[in-house]
Amino acid sequence: MAEIQPEEVSRLQTYLQDKFKNNGFALKMRDKAKDSVEVLLNGEFIAVIYKDDEDGDVSYDMNMAILEIDLPGQIGK
Repeated sequence: MAEIQPEEVSRLQTYLQDKFKNNGFALKMRDKAKDSVEVLLNGEFIAVIYKDDEDGDVSYDMNMAILEIDLPGQIGK
């Protein structure tokens, strides 16, 4: 994984806001992990974006964990 630069953070934030038509997306640099940023939606942490520059091809991977307790309704109970 490669270090994310501040200008990349700005570009990624703009991408998410445009893609989802929601200006509530904000990205925050992480203190200890320089290869990733936190994704906030309306101030709430929802995911982490990691930068990958393997073989010179840069890509970004957004990892979002969803707890079952946060899902609406109950299945099979």
